[in-house]
Amino acid sequence: MSRGSFVFTPMALRSLELDKEMLERHKYKKQLASHQVSNYLLRKDRSLLRSRTTRPATVCHDVVVHNALYTGDLEAMQCLFPRGSTANLIIEPQGGDMRWVATGEGIWSLNYEQELTTPLHITAGRGFTDCLKLLLQRGADVSLAPGGATALHESCESNQPESTKLLLMHGADPNVVSEDGLMPLHVCTSPDSIQCAKYLIQYGAAINGRSIDEDDTPLHVAARNGLPEHTELYLRYAAAVDKQNDEGLTPLNAACSQRQEVQDLQRYFKVCQILLGAGADVHAVDQDKHSPLHMACKNVNPDVVDLLLANGARVNDMDYGGEAPMHNILKVVCYKVGHQPERIVRALLNHGSIRVWPGALPVVLKHCSVSPRSIEVLLNAYSHLKVTDKWVESVSTEVFKENKEFYESIFSLALTPRSLQHLARHRVRCFLEGRIHEVIPKLKLPTFIKNYLLLEYRGYVH
Repeated sequence: MSRGSFVFTPMALRSLELDKEMLERHKYKKQLASHQVSNYLLRKDRSLLRSRTTRPATVCHDVVVHNALYTGDLEAMQCLFPRGSTANLIIEPQGGDMRWVATGEGIWSLNYEQELTTPLHITAGRGFTDCLKLLLQRGADVSLAPGGATALHESCESNQPESTKLLLMHGADPNVVSEDGLMPLHVCTSPDSIQCAKYLIQYGAAINGRSIDEDDTPLHVAARNGLPEHTELYLRYAAAVDKQNDEGLTPLNAACSQRQEVQDLQRYFKVCQILLGAGADVHAVDQDKHSPLHMACKNVNPDVVDLLLANGARVNDMDYGGEAPMHNILKVVCYKVGHQPERIVRALLNHGSIRVWPGALPVVLKHCSVSPRSIEVLLNAYSHLKVTDKWVESVSTEVFKENKEFYESIFSLALTPRSLQHLARHRVRCFLEGRIHEVIPKLKLPTFIKNYLLLEYRGYVH
């Protein structure tokens, strides 16, 4: 190795790529901010030609003013902002967390995480509507964005509908773009922001406006955050249901790809239900050929999987990695036991999903043993099993103790063939391959037999 050289590992390469991306993003934001400042100054110059009464923004370090703003003290603000005074102040908050900031040319420095703000931002974001009204009456400029976002962005992000309405009434642009490339509708990301979204649309917000970095529409944002009311609202105003962003995600893909906790599952189900009802393409894939079904399986939302399958989703479509939805669910079973992954395994098999290669079953058993029901459903898709000592070793002692009866029923198959009852079930399922979910519910059979044919859980394998 020559002097001055170093080992160029893949990790070093990735680190340099991330640094390059960060610097490019920083450069882009500076250019965007410069463009916005130029536009602001141009608008300011034009307004000065029309009226000489407007005063430029000034920096304020007065702690008394800061305290009045942050506490919403209307009486103090009436004294601090009398008629004829300027309300266009720039405020730099003190304190904050430390973070590394790119300063250009590859130089980084550790600075406090501070953003310039204005009295409008402070009062709008905290819902101090009386104080906000006073500032607007004193001629505060609604387009000021010293920290990269306007007071309208602040009020929408903080779920302050009355502040949002006031700003719009006083001329705030509902389509103004922040330094991060977001319009106000893009920052309506929580259920409580629905009224803000309604006001924005009422005042002319672009329903299909795109964010600069991700090329997201407001519908993408609503879907990704699991917001049924927002989704319905945007579709009512003709939002494009199948627009793709930079990653090739449609709103339906975005909803299915988002990580979901147990308490979030129903919200995302409702969003998907609304989107599919509006004609969303159930087969749309992203850049890696992940379909909504791939994503719903990865995030283990059984209701969404059932919904997608009922709307014609294909269970054996492969992504660029050659993996079907069944691969995705089996890889995350151990992390999502509370999400009922067994329901997804069962639904996929009943809709004709490919099965795991028998030789790989011990590996699956090792990773999915914490969900006995998932294992039960999976094993009942085979006519016979070659159970060996490797199977026994795949189940940890703790898991075996917790589910002793179930795993003993599996291990006993090393010396015993599958029951005649199971073999009959397997033959019927093979005959109806791909049509099981349609045909069996229509058969004139007792309910318990239908459930048995559809791989209902019994707590043991026979």
